[in-house]
Amino acid sequence: MKISGPSVPMTSAAATSEVAPVSNVPAVTPAASAAEQAPLQSAGLLQAKAALQSLPEIDQAKVDALREALAKGELPFDAGKLAGLIDRYHGSRS
Repeated sequence: MKISGPSVPMTSAAATSEVAPVSNVPAVTPAASAAEQAPLQSAGLLQAKAALQSLPEIDQAKVDALREALAKGELPFDAGKLAGLIDRYHGSRS
């Protein structure tokens, strides 16, 4: 495949890398803050959202405790039951 040059001849401004100011483009405004969006949400929802955002995404202490219990054999693990649950959730795709 052959790639040719530009189909529009370059003008002297483009050739010298001069850029003309753009006057008809609106200024970029920052996204609306949470306070500006607050009237669209109830106070209870805002409180719940704030509480959720304050929680860690993963409770690492619980993860570590479960890993330790699995390693010690204190937590039973049934691979067949897990496979059945996965199959039931995702459905059999044969």
